Amino acid sequence: MKVLFLTPPIAGWVTHGDHKAPNQYYAQLAAYIRSKKIAEPIVLDCKALDLSYDQMVEEVKKISPDVVVMGDMLHSSGGLAIIWHFNESARLIKKAVPEIKTAVGGLWYSAFYAQEMKNNPLIDFIMVGEGELTLEDLINNLKDKKKEFKDIDGLVSRDDDGIVNIGPHRGLIPDINVLPMPAYDLFPMDKYVGHTYWKPFCELMTSRGCPGGCSFCYEWSMYDPRFSKTDFVSWRGFSAQRICNEFDLLEKTYGVKVVVIQDDAFNVDRDKVKEFCEEKIKRGNGIKWICLGRADDWANQLDLVPLMAEAGFFMGLVGIEVSSDEELKRLGKGVTIAQIKNTVSTFRENNVATIGTVLIGLEDDDDAAIKKRLEVAESIDPDILALDYAIPVPGSQPWSKAIENGWIDPENIDLKKWDFHHPVVPTKHLTIEDVGRLGGWCMREFYSKPERIHRIMESEYDDLVKLCVKDFMNNIAKFEKASSGQA
Repeated sequence: MKVLFLTPPIAGWVTHGDHKAPNQYYAQLAAYIRSKKIAEPIVLDCKALDLSYDQMVEEVKKISPDVVVMGDMLHSSGGLAIIWHFNESARLIKKAVPEIKTAVGGLWYSAFYAQEMKNNPLIDFIMVGEGELTLEDLINNLKDKKKEFKDIDGLVSRDDDGIVNIGPHRGLIPDINVLPMPAYDLFPMDKYVGHTYWKPFCELMTSRGCPGGCSFCYEWSMYDPRFSKTDFVSWRGFSAQRICNEFDLLEKTYGVKVVVIQDDAFNVDRDKVKEFCEEKIKRGNGIKWICLGRADDWANQLDLVPLMAEAGFFMGLVGIEVSSDEELKRLGKGVTIAQIKNTVSTFRENNVATIGTVLIGLEDDDDAAIKKRLEVAESIDPDILALDYAIPVPGSQPWSKAIENGWIDPENIDLKKWDFHHPVVPTKHLTIEDVGRLGGWCMREFYSKPERIHRIMESEYDDLVKLCVKDFMNNIAKFEKASSGQA
């Protein structure tokens, strides 16, 4: 049996420039089914290969897979707009080769499965939550149907009459260290680039879940809503040795020089962070890397920053999000503005740059609140400002509130612009257009400070930082167009 993992010809975030990376959802699923010897995994990355939709369909015909799998576990691949591309790809593939089975999973699908099956009759299966075990059961059942698809844990299917059946909840994999190394050999590894200038490049995941459970987080849509509150916050990480093994594979086999660790909370386990850095240094691994972390965790690990820098850590993402401790508490962040400022300051003292994320378009936002948010971000002074629009995702509190307020109709959602760079919902005080205008203004204001740009370019930061800043600045006009709905 052939299982094709398909990335459609999608676009990435405009602020990221030319940015392509292996789909980690596919890399792990493909490795898993190969290790079980139940199917031949194949990867077709149309984004990396610059294929059009027509070319994609022709390639699928040539490969002639039994099953096409689509999905993602990262919002940074293009936000929720990527779901539109998956649905459209399923339609085109089924039109061309009706007998191919289509299975989707991961982001969005895991929390919105019933509606997606209703809206997209050319999707045969949805894998809810973690996909490895569910895909294994699905493949085995397609080869030798020993039970009804509706009885497979974590699987949403439809019967011969078109009735949608939701299988039992699939429990989490307790120890993800049992999973095989991602199947990078199936990907066009020479095609991947970060922020236009970083290459060879890769993104990877070293953990699953996040103990924070912030109300606005996109990860709510990664889990079965029947158990999302427990599944989401059940953080499980790879060991330090396992992470170093992956770094070595990427460097020695594929020549990767830059890695972004995309976990929402890489630094949950202080001991693991320390062990990883010490082991990476011991092995002489030269990959330079970025990670995301929560400021409350950073606050307890700032003494490790010199060690991390020695191990190749050159930039860290810190969530600023809002402008006060009270707002942070309401979002479930569990951090303080003082902790965020101290983190940014300590990083800079160790020549580690910072990306500060700011969120606008929250339910109670007005003009003054958003301008205050920029003022606080300016005072914290990260090197890069990454502004995101508040996008409600299934399973989250903002999703329920947006429906209650009449801002979204879950029966009729056009996901083309749900990429976190287009505002898609108003606030109690602002129209969608107002939110977009303020977002564009915030980005323009932040990047128009000559003293900040001069400080960065004259600093001892790694040149990779300066290239990333250059990429952001080159794309501000594109961000403004997206914010205003012109692109």
